[in-house]
Amino acid sequence: MRDVGIIAVGGYEEVGRNMTAIRVGKEIVIMDMGVRLDRIQIHEETEIEKMHSLDLIKMGAIPDDKVLNNVDATVVGIVCTHGHLDHIGAVPKLAHRYKCPIIATPFTAELIRQEIESERKFEVVNKIQPLQCGEIRELTKNISVELIRVQHSIVDCAFAALHTPYGKILYACDFKIDRTPTLGELPDFKRLKQIGKEGVLAMVTESTNADHSGKTPSEQIARDMVWDALLGTEETESGVLVTTFSSHIARLKSVIEAAEKMDRIPVLLGSSMERYFGTALKMGYVEKPDNLKIFGYRRSVEKAVKQIMKEGKDKYLPIVTGHQGEPDAVLGRIASGELDFKLDAGDKVIFSANVIPNMLNQANRYSCETKLKMKGARIYDNVHVSGHAYKEDHWELLRMVKPEHVISAHGNMHMHTAYVEMAEDTGYEFGETVHILRNGQELTL
Repeated sequence: MRDVGIIAVGGYEEVGRNMTAIRVGKEIVIMDMGVRLDRIQIHEETEIEKMHSLDLIKMGAIPDDKVLNNVDATVVGIVCTHGHLDHIGAVPKLAHRYKCPIIATPFTAELIRQEIESERKFEVVNKIQPLQCGEIRELTKNISVELIRVQHSIVDCAFAALHTPYGKILYACDFKIDRTPTLGELPDFKRLKQIGKEGVLAMVTESTNADHSGKTPSEQIARDMVWDALLGTEETESGVLVTTFSSHIARLKSVIEAAEKMDRIPVLLGSSMERYFGTALKMGYVEKPDNLKIFGYRRSVEKAVKQIMKEGKDKYLPIVTGHQGEPDAVLGRIASGELDFKLDAGDKVIFSANVIPNMLNQANRYSCETKLKMKGARIYDNVHVSGHAYKEDHWELLRMVKPEHVISAHGNMHMHTAYVEMAEDTGYEFGETVHILRNGQELTL
């Protein structure tokens, strides 16, 4: 008799606040503890570091882990698959309730450490244990965890495989099947096929882009798009601004390389740019070009902008925060005239990011773009490829891993439905072998 439960804590009705608890007998391993950013951003001046977890749960900003109070089992480990805030942002608010280690790849572990350091409400003393992809760590005599290398829009992303007496359980949230990545190695297909042969009882996987046909374009394509937007123009005198995800180290690397070809000085502006790229530099994931400048603090950003205007916009390539149109980010402050970066007719603003599909982001981005256009800027939109798997990537992963059961996570009902339809094409049966859960439910296998 198998005694395994998949407990949907958060992220099963929305994109964000991801958290899944996998119960093996009387032991639980938690996968991810994320925030839902739009629920925080909608309240102006929210300082999440100072807020109580119960208030954040009420706002729908972090997972409601109180559901675990009713489960007769002990949490023996927290595993985080990568460093995006919708996967690690709630660690400072929730991890202290569980007497167990936090396990993650080295880059993710360092970001978690920084998150915990800036927490002001709770004291989090859980041990953070970095684990390399390809290594296995024993949590208890019945459960070990293995991290398997995959590609996504942040470095050092992994799938987590739990080795249990009942077979393996694979947690596969946030990935793309990229065979020509511009940073890091290819996904570990060999190991994924191998665990498929060894026997996978269940796979929990994201459904975010399961409704997109085809496969996700490689990051190499995004690099070409960025280079085309930056280098494919004869107007070399105009000002150019680029905005992208601060955590997308591979994309930032491509933009910085383009700056060299344009004979411009790359300047990273914004606190999250400094945090993510600075961490990647410190840990050796990327090398620092001699002329790269990084400014994170508000004051230093203001000074840097003044210097760029004084020396000439044609000498610099500012890479700024604010791709979702967040009013307080660097691009938002340029658009509203708060920073001294003067836009002239014909200056280019390149959005190397998609709009994250929620009403708040769409409204912010529309407002930001309109303000930029009113100042004469030319907008280059969606110079981007996704970090999430499309339908055919999901098909490929299912065929590689061959789980007995598959559970759709990390999405809303529309996304789950698209995933289930794809899984049915490969021979799974809804309600029998492919499952949809709502937050707070447990599926017993």
